Amino acid sequence: MVEGDCQIQMGRFISFLQELSCFVTRCYEVVMNVVHQLAALYISNKIAPKIIETTGVHFQTMYEHLGELLTVLLTLDEIIDNHITLKDHWTMYKRLLKSVHHNPSKFGIQEEKLKPFEKFLLKLEGQLLDGLIFQACIEQQFDSLNGGVSVSKNSTFAEEFAHSIRSIFANVEAKLGEPSEIDQRDKYVGICGLFVLHFQIFRTVDKKFYKSLLDICKKVPAITLTANIIWFPDNFLIQKIPAAAKLLDRKSLQAIKTHRDSFLQQKAQSLTKDVQSYYVFVSSWMMKMESILSKEQRMDKFAEDLTNRCNIFIQGFLYAYSISTIIKTTMNLYMSMQKPMTKTSVKALCRLVELLKAIEHMFYRRSMVVADSVAHITQHLQHQALNSISVAKKRVISDKKYSEQRLDVLSALVLAENTLNGPSTKQRRLIVSLALSVGTQMKTFKDEELFPLQVVMKKLDLISELRERVQIQCDCCFLYWHRAVFPIYLDDVYENAVDAARLHYMFSALRDCVPAMMHARHLESHEILLDCYDKEIMEILNEHLLDKLCKEIEKDLRLSVHTHLKLDDRNPFKVGMKDLALFFSLNPIRFFNRFIDIRAYVTHYLDKTFYNLTTVALHDWATYSEMRNLATQRYGLVMTEAHLPSQTLEQGLDVLEIMRNIHIFVSRYLYNLNNQIFIERTSNNKHLNTINIRHIANSIRTHGTGIMNTTVNFTYQFLKKKFYIFSQFMYDEHIKSRLIKDIRFFREIKDQNDHKYPFDRAEKFNRGIRKLGITPEGQSYLDQFRQLISQIGNAMGYVRMIRSGGLHCSSNAIRFVPDLEDIVNFEELVKEEGLSEETLKAARHLDSVLSDHTRNSAEGTEYFKMLVDVFAPEFRRPKNIHLRNFYIIVPPLTLNFVEHSISCKEKLNKKNKIGAAFTDDGFAMGVAYILKLLDQYQEFDSLHWFQSVREKYLKEIRAVAKQQNIQSASQDEKLLQTMNLTQKRLDVYLQEFELLYFSLSSARIFFRADKTAAEENQEKKEKEEETKTSNGDLSDCTVSTDPVVK
Repeated sequence: MVEGDCQIQMGRFISFLQELSCFVTRCYEVVMNVVHQLAALYISNKIAPKIIETTGVHFQTMYEHLGELLTVLLTLDEIIDNHITLKDHWTMYKRLLKSVHHNPSKFGIQEEKLKPFEKFLLKLEGQLLDGLIFQACIEQQFDSLNGGVSVSKNSTFAEEFAHSIRSIFANVEAKLGEPSEIDQRDKYVGICGLFVLHFQIFRTVDKKFYKSLLDICKKVPAITLTANIIWFPDNFLIQKIPAAAKLLDRKSLQAIKTHRDSFLQQKAQSLTKDVQSYYVFVSSWMMKMESILSKEQRMDKFAEDLTNRCNIFIQGFLYAYSISTIIKTTMNLYMSMQKPMTKTSVKALCRLVELLKAIEHMFYRRSMVVADSVAHITQHLQHQALNSISVAKKRVISDKKYSEQRLDVLSALVLAENTLNGPSTKQRRLIVSLALSVGTQMKTFKDEELFPLQVVMKKLDLISELRERVQIQCDCCFLYWHRAVFPIYLDDVYENAVDAARLHYMFSALRDCVPAMMHARHLESHEILLDCYDKEIMEILNEHLLDKLCKEIEKDLRLSVHTHLKLDDRNPFKVGMKDLALFFSLNPIRFFNRFIDIRAYVTHYLDKTFYNLTTVALHDWATYSEMRNLATQRYGLVMTEAHLPSQTLEQGLDVLEIMRNIHIFVSRYLYNLNNQIFIERTSNNKHLNTINIRHIANSIRTHGTGIMNTTVNFTYQFLKKKFYIFSQFMYDEHIKSRLIKDIRFFREIKDQNDHKYPFDRAEKFNRGIRKLGITPEGQSYLDQFRQLISQIGNAMGYVRMIRSGGLHCSSNAIRFVPDLEDIVNFEELVKEEGLSEETLKAARHLDSVLSDHTRNSAEGTEYFKMLVDVFAPEFRRPKNIHLRNFYIIVPPLTLNFVEHSISCKEKLNKKNKIGAAFTDDGFAMGVAYILKLLDQYQEFDSLHWFQSVREKYLKEIRAVAKQQNIQSASQDEKLLQTMNLTQKRLDVYLQEFELLYFSLSSARIFFRADKTAAEENQEKKEKEEETKTSNGDLSDCTVSTDPVVK
């Protein structure tokens, strides 16, 4: 709570405390008045005139109602005593007043108003908050000082008072704790109050009766006064009459406290049994109720039928009373004694709450028939009472001696008769009760007549107030203070889904807390309190039932759809089975101003989940459709179609992603020149990703053709960095010196060696580089150089694919244009028709789009040429002379590449496929590109390297074949096997070199390998001259025709 809120709330609450103070003062006056009236009726002074003859007249009803009023005061004391927060806030409020006192102007209060307000607060505190409401009432000055009614000295009144208390107690004691108990507990509280009042006025204690009162505590150790307020009679009696308590031995007082603990233990143990028995009782009562109310009423058995109905109604009320008492007493005892409740007890108590609401619901559901029956039953009971009274009246009239007392009796009986002839209101029943107190004296009724009359009157009381009484007994507002049981209850409902319908009863019980909250005065509006309560209950419901249910249903659907994966044991005989479908047959539950529809909630959750997950992975659409259908079949849920496309643009890796991470892409993917496809080098999954023209085209279609130039730009930036490393490698002294040596060597021996670069020399270079050092992964510098060239080649392959993808995308888009040679100009057509400016704008836009597409689909940009033109001048500069040695490193590089390629292909057949690959044309692409940049195609061709390789391997193959022929005669099998393997190896190497040769030849075509740099420059010059000449011709033409035009 925010600082200052307590004081504000207390400020709002003061007005309520003032109202309460007025009510308490009024109660004091009523108690005083009633005591005076009763004292005036029973006068011990024989001479003084009597109002009526009261000998043998006992106004028991009067004392009962006085007891009720004292119970109210006693309850107020207990409520305030239990409300620690109220007292804390009150203290803070008083402190605030002191600060206001020091500086009234700051708070905008006049000083003269503060003093009376402080006095008023002190009065409120003394009267209400010190726990003396009841005490102040009984300590009033009952004797009139100015010669009025004498109370404390009136021995007749004292006897009558004591007699009435004993009579009420005798009735209460017999019924307490019995199944037929109706309101005896409440009356017992009243008796204790009256007993203390009697002691306070007359200062006498009947020890025997005092002990009897305390003995009740063994039967009823605690009584719930209201909601969560529990009252211990023994504490009350000992505290209010300490003189009598002293006379009792300590042991008996201690025994009462011990009994309270054992009572709670016994209650906890017997709860489950109680629930079972009440389940049977209430179920059978509901069946009887249904059957008796559904039957047609027969006129010949009308009275009997009404009696049956009356008994059934009363029986229902008695069950409600017993169940309500068990719940309240047990829960509140646990709370006040601060003992933990077991889960079993909580579940049992919640079951009882459901039974209680079931009884109320039964009365409510048949309220039309019940209301109709109640009217008839009251008439029938009034008729029975009238019969009894008329018999007594005749008896009085038959005796002709009319004494004053007899006349009183007769008048009382006539009054009772007249009052009973009418609607059975509370006032009328009260008057009948008082009249009969006078009318039953002088033996007007025989004993066997009086008891049935009392029973009839009691029934009349019950039936007349049936609706109100059932409502009070079935009111579960006390659950507000026991909200902690709700999560446990929901867990139980979820675990035992069989009777999910009981949720309706529990929510009905939770709704009972609302009316009391509507009277909240400490907040700005009671809506705040209601919202908090609503939010809390809904959060608990979501957490402990709805969300669990959603997750369980989703899990079940997933496992059912993926049964082929055998994810876990779903054998119902081993893991058990829960039928959650029962939750979906529930009607929506009403709570506050909403309906909680479990079915709709779960359906919405599944719809949302399936939709979101399908959008994330569109290829899973079939799985989620299957799960939707299964949800409908298994749980009857009406699912919403996702309406997402069931197939998707096969986009693979997005162009943007590749562009941003091109350095990662070229190292992780391998290029295939002929199929124009990239294949992932390794993957953690069981499959490898591929990227082909279709993916790129779809990606370009998504982002627009503008992305192509950006991608090439990114590639250019990447190549720049890679060429820097390339240059550094070529500049290295170890490498440069070897290459220069090799060039010199080749020049010297080329004439003798038929202008072919020797294979041995390349092999020697390879070995020499290995000696320079090896990385932890076992790679030489040449291996790393080969990888660098492969990455450069991959980047070029990617650029080629971008161009192809762009053409693919454009041609797909342009296919709807009927004739590419003759495209109409929409802008002109719109102008001709004189259409609006917007249409003209749209037509212009369409024209530009069409011309873009036509141009793109026809030619496409020569990206390779651009990337050659941008780097070539720099590569061919004199300062980069060290790069001119590149052509001589190609033979050892190809040798290195072939060995690497063969080892990768061999790994394909092995179990551990790490490093396996079947294509890597990035190398050929890279070599072709760099040779072009350095304009060294002719130099490389002059080595006749691939011819040299072919000759070397063919020579070796022939030698092996010759050996085989010789050995086959001697039939040395082991040697033959070795030779076969050697031949196979030589074939593989030859084939691999051939493949590399073809790939390199193909790659060279992209870079116009047939022409040297000089030839290209010559061609360029010729083209430019041609253009100039044609322009000159045109101008001549124009001049000569001018005169003719004139």
